[in-house]
Amino acid sequence: MRTAYEVVKAHYDANDRHDMDGMLADIAPDCRWTEMAGFPCAGTYVGRDEVFANVFQALGAMFDDYTFKLERLLDAGEDVVATGVYTARNKKTGKNFTARVVHVWGVAGDKIRRFEQFTDTWKVVESMH
Repeated sequence: MRTAYEVVKAHYDANDRHDMDGMLADIAPDCRWTEMAGFPCAGTYVGRDEVFANVFQALGAMFDDYTFKLERLLDAGEDVVATGVYTARNKKTGKNFTARVVHVWGVAGDKIRRFEQFTDTWKVVESMH
């Protein structure tokens, strides 16, 4: 069985390859995925389908070239913390943004059970106006 660190690293490796199936592969059916209040797709979504529709698909509809660049991945046993940077260009306004971000992951039984995002939502929303 993979460690929590390995499960989360596999998600980011898939992200780097633009492999959506790989990004969603380890999300448990009961995973609680929380996007920060104030973020364009804020809320808590449960399971792979809700995460895909309400996060990845929603961001793709609002932004071009949406990227997450991983800077550090910290192993805390069943929890993993990632730091990095979001960048994108809003489709409607053409404005770019760059925002620092922290992701906190909870993994159990080789599956992602929890995800929580912390970012500067103002920089993201500002690009939309």
